[in-house]
Amino acid sequence: MESLDPRVRIIWGLTGLLGAIVVSLGVAIVDTFLFSIGQWLAVVAFVGIGSCVVPYTLLRYRVWQFEIRDDALHLERGVFTRVETAVPFVRVQHVDTQRGPVARLLGLASVVVYTAGSRGADVTIPGLRSERANALHNRLRELAIESEEDAV
Repeated sequence: MESLDPRVRIIWGLTGLLGAIVVSLGVAIVDTFLFSIGQWLAVVAFVGIGSCVVPYTLLRYRVWQFEIRDDALHLERGVFTRVETAVPFVRVQHVDTQRGPVARLLGLASVVVYTAGSRGADVTIPGLRSERANALHNRLRELAIESEEDAV
């Protein structure tokens, strides 16, 4: 099984801290306009959520793995609920590579595998070095084409 690039922890950590800031601002706004119980509650919300970001990010990174096997792409992820996914190559519709602004700064990319089937059946492999993402994108595309030819 292959792990993600360690720099993905930076993106996940920043996302978690941004979430803590948004929740804290929401608490401050609710406090100001509705309850007037004290601005300290916003600070408590930020510290409470913010203190969970680092452990959650480290656990999430430790669990996240993927592997290309003979018949399918296999993924393992999830901190509280472990999710194991197998995406058969014959179900792959197309593959994209995405690079957000923070990911580009860190030299990272994500590979998105779109599958046939129900809505939400797509999978994303985040936190890959750009070169690895491009290689994985090309390999998955080739395997999808081969499996389509074998199915005919």
